[in-house]
Amino acid sequence: MKKYLFLLVISALLAGCNNGARDKDVVVKINNYEITRQEFEQEFADSSFSRQGTPGSRMDFLNSLINRQLILQDAQANDLDKSRQFIEMIQKFWEQSLLKAALDKASREISNVATIDDLSVEAAYNKMCSEGKTGKSYSSMYQQIKWELKQARESELMDNWLQGLRKKTRIVIDQSISRSDK
Repeated sequence: MKKYLFLLVISALLAGCNNGARDKDVVVKINNYEITRQEFEQEFADSSFSRQGTPGSRMDFLNSLINRQLILQDAQANDLDKSRQFIEMIQKFWEQSLLKAALDKASREISNVATIDDLSVEAAYNKMCSEGKTGKSYSSMYQQIKWELKQARESELMDNWLQGLRKKTRIVIDQSISRSDK
């Protein structure tokens, strides 16, 4: 019964749209904002509402989607999207996202080249033994030592990468920034 109710609501929404909107398979129109069936289905699938997958959860999601769009439209109508605070937030989000993407890329590349051979692991184990830092067997320490050596190598390669970026960049620093008297 709920499934039929959901289909009736969607059908009514479709019937209320103009023919041009029907051509695009618009299932919801909120002022000039249109949501196609494909967009709705994708957003629903990506949401926590899809876990239940019931007609009721689809309607709850639809109402949530409509409410979200109403709030966004109201915010735009009040020029909140043009405020300095909003633009600064977008700038910070963009910078953080780009920084994360760049670091993720560099980390993947560095991880692929930061290999540790068994001789290095054995040498590190022997050093630990001679310094009295372990009494465990080589086989029980092997994975931990290899992981620690790999982490250290990746950190070294990351530092080298950053130093390379610094070397090929012109950086000018006003030395007064390091003094607290300004």
